[in-house]
Amino acid sequence: MVPTGDKSITKRGKKMATGITNLAERAKRQLAEVTGFSPVAAVGGFKDEEGWHISVDMLEMARLPEATDIIGTYEVLLDQGGNMVKFEKKRARLRGEPYEEG
Repeated sequence: MVPTGDKSITKRGKKMATGITNLAERAKRQLAEVTGFSPVAAVGGFKDEEGWHISVDMLEMARLPEATDIIGTYEVLLDQGGNMVKFEKKRARLRGEPYEEG
């Protein structure tokens, strides 16, 4: 059952977040609450048996020029309800550096 205007599904009386866009927004908001940093962008996401893994870039330190801002990339684990159960910092870089897997 999908309520009108609501992006959640009810399963066994519990609301479950649906849609990668909604999950990415929830991950950014919850991570900002915990870290105090400002979210820049969701940069990846996938689902496995643990839940939803969303990668989020966070502005850790604003500097001038902006190309020297410190950006941290975090992996956030969300449960089926879209609640953060774990987060981990994966890397830090300058905003002006190209994004590389590593």
